[in-house]
Amino acid sequence: MRWGCLPAALAGALLPLFTSAAQISLSQPTPAVSTTLVDVLSADPDYVSLLKLLQRTRLIPTLNRLVDSTLFAPTNDAIKRHAETNSLWKSVLEDESFVLTDNIQETLRQQLFYHLLNYTLPDPPEYNRVQTHDTLHYPRLGLPPPTRDPPPHPPWMPMPGGSLGGKPQRLRVATDDAGVRVGADAFGRGGASFVKEPAEAANGLVVGIDDMLEVPPDLARAIQRHSSVSYFNKILGPEAVSKLNSTANLTLFLPVDEAWDTLDPYERLYLESEFAADDLRRILNMHAVVMGHVEWSESFKSGDKLTTLDGSSLEITTTDHKTKISSAELVQPDIYASNGVLHLVDSLLIPPGALKLTPEKYLLALKCTKFVSLLHSVNLTPLINDTDPHFTILAPTDDILTVLGESDLPERGSEELKRLLQYHFLPGRWTPKKLEDGLLLETELIEEGLGGGRQVLAVEVQDEDPKKKVPRHVTFAGAGVVSEPIHVNNSIIYFINRPLIPPADPLETALPFLDLSSFLAAVLSSSKADILRKKPHTTLLIPRNEAFKRLGSLVSNHLLSASAKSDLENVLLHHTLDSVAYEAALAKGSQHSFATIEGSDVTFQRTKNGTMFVGASGGWAGLKAEITPRNLLTQTGVIHEVSDILIPRSVEITVGKLVKAAKGTTMATLVNKAGFEWVLNGTSPPEGSPWADQHIEAVGWTLLCPPDDAFKEYNLTQLYADEAGLKAIVEQHLIPVPIPQKDLLPDVEDTDSPLNSNSPLVLDDVTYTTLRSAESVYGDIVFQKQEEDGHYVVGIKGARGTEGGRDYARLLSWGRSTTGSGAGGVIQIDRLLVPYQPKWWVEYGAPTAVGSFGTLAICAFFYGVRILWQKDTTEATYEPVGGFGHDDDDE
Repeated sequence: MRWGCLPAALAGALLPLFTSAAQISLSQPTPAVSTTLVDVLSADPDYVSLLKLLQRTRLIPTLNRLVDSTLFAPTNDAIKRHAETNSLWKSVLEDESFVLTDNIQETLRQQLFYHLLNYTLPDPPEYNRVQTHDTLHYPRLGLPPPTRDPPPHPPWMPMPGGSLGGKPQRLRVATDDAGVRVGADAFGRGGASFVKEPAEAANGLVVGIDDMLEVPPDLARAIQRHSSVSYFNKILGPEAVSKLNSTANLTLFLPVDEAWDTLDPYERLYLESEFAADDLRRILNMHAVVMGHVEWSESFKSGDKLTTLDGSSLEITTTDHKTKISSAELVQPDIYASNGVLHLVDSLLIPPGALKLTPEKYLLALKCTKFVSLLHSVNLTPLINDTDPHFTILAPTDDILTVLGESDLPERGSEELKRLLQYHFLPGRWTPKKLEDGLLLETELIEEGLGGGRQVLAVEVQDEDPKKKVPRHVTFAGAGVVSEPIHVNNSIIYFINRPLIPPADPLETALPFLDLSSFLAAVLSSSKADILRKKPHTTLLIPRNEAFKRLGSLVSNHLLSASAKSDLENVLLHHTLDSVAYEAALAKGSQHSFATIEGSDVTFQRTKNGTMFVGASGGWAGLKAEITPRNLLTQTGVIHEVSDILIPRSVEITVGKLVKAAKGTTMATLVNKAGFEWVLNGTSPPEGSPWADQHIEAVGWTLLCPPDDAFKEYNLTQLYADEAGLKAIVEQHLIPVPIPQKDLLPDVEDTDSPLNSNSPLVLDDVTYTTLRSAESVYGDIVFQKQEEDGHYVVGIKGARGTEGGRDYARLLSWGRSTTGSGAGGVIQIDRLLVPYQPKWWVEYGAPTAVGSFGTLAICAFFYGVRILWQKDTTEATYEPVGGFGHDDDDE
């Protein structure tokens, strides 16, 4: 309805301008008139519900004491509709047994005060105009709890002060085609319509409205009610809500939804996560101003500067058509709240560079929250919170960690977990173009086992194959990259399909490789296991299991025997370089040496075709192994595989040691009793011995050694007593082997040949002389390979007869000694080779028969010659006719 319909007396009574609450005393007594605001309400049946509310809140005396006030009176229907959604109002209206206690209905009382002006409403605003009025509602931050004390100011009167800088809450009146409305927004929209003729009372004016006036809520709920700021409401965290509800005199410039589109998409994802409390607090503070009063829009003046809670400055610029807050335009001013005011702007009020897009924000936004949480538990957040350092971050996503479970990871906050997480950070920005197959990249994991150096991880790159439609694939330490990397300032993030486990100690690292089990067993059986496990900055060269077979079983048996601990340990330490040599270091140059923790060096050599070999410091001439660079990373360095066992010069493998390994104690006794103990010791013949004058220093010895079981059928007492026979037996089993100037093996370039000759002799169909060969035509021995089973046999050359079966033996095993430059060793055979002595008729019968036959043949020959000579002299001769010529006479 229009104000023109009001009675003339009422229209004349309206003031041209409203009078503020500060100009009229709230305690001024009511004039002595017959009609009050309460009388007007009592006289109209549309206000029964309102009167009931006023009675229950004990506001009847308050209305009677007000002078020139305006009451926006909701009708019964309006209150009924409101009560259906408000349990407090419903209980007050419907419960007749309700007993009102002082202080209890403060909330309801403040809602009714919001319907009161402390002056008479002036003329309505012009068409499409909005008036702003002060109500008698003074909002406060929280209400005191109910007490049993009497009210301090009977009757209940509005108490100036509160959370709006001591000012009352505001209310708008607007006029448009639909009439006059109260409670509209800044654009005149919404509100409750005037539905009854204004009724004049001696102390004010009653205006009937068709709805309850909602008291402005706190700023948090005010934000919830506006769809244009739904994004901020979406990311509003508990901390921000608490700040919005607990701060008085708060002027908030809030960007509308479209303004947030200017943020990086990952920043928005981060703000939507549960970890963005710090940034949300900063963003809120950049848009919030707290002063001794609330900054309503009509107070804005060009040139004014407001300081935000974050310390930044907002400059006000006003024109006839718009208002700007710094670079943002004000799009909706003065959204009322109980503890301040909300202004909507069209862009973010964030100073350049104020919000740093850190790797942590990206990780949180891209669902790596579990990974970030683990980093926080071990205080590694500086790795992801700083935007200056260059890092490559390898991050497993939440779904990966959920599937795998954290039970397989070290305990949160532990040093083991810290080591694991540091292994996921690489110094430098390794883009996909820089990655190459076989690269070893340093990580942030500093290892004591590497002498304080950085642990590395291996990169594998499978290049794209367009023909097979195979994309480029990258793995870090065996973990595959599952999506495109994300670039974050100076860092780059790769998302991997599992967490990376830092390298373990060398023995644990090699344990899963079954082909290396023999070496590991040897290490664990020695006293050097802890040294190899913990010695920092080392490279372990581990031979494969087949290397022990190629070494010769007697050498292996010796090294693994209880009596050879020292030799075994020196061999193990000779396989441990006293430095970290990755594959690239080994391949550098054609030949170089590395010190071992055993004390001697090993020599590395790379052939033209790229094959690498390592040569031992001892053993026999040409002892070497082929290297297979594995780059198995360990806590103390790296592991490579080698094909053969390396024997250092500190280890002497004598014939005597090999005899012991062949279980040839009896044979060793025979050798000693025969005076050949120096053969067992690997030394020169003693002075004064028959062998000392023969200058055999350049000769090695190979001993054919039957095991102890082979002597069961012999009477050892009788054998030991027969010195000549004993010596003959030993000589029959001793083979002198010249020491070669260099090993008989082909050069390393010949990769088709066996790498090492670990046998003391060449065994394929060859004859060797023994020490007995100088005394007997039956001293030589012959080795042959049997075609049916591939085994070797050895026999006395020329031995035959009924006992010939005892003149050969099967080869069981062998081992090469390191004395005499590796010329010689021990060959284990299954039986004793008894020196062969043929029977007398075998030895002398054949020569006698041959001699007799020869004599008879000679006699027969001369007899035949005599017969022929005699026959030639008795035959007739003839003379030529005419005699011999002159020429014939001259002859």
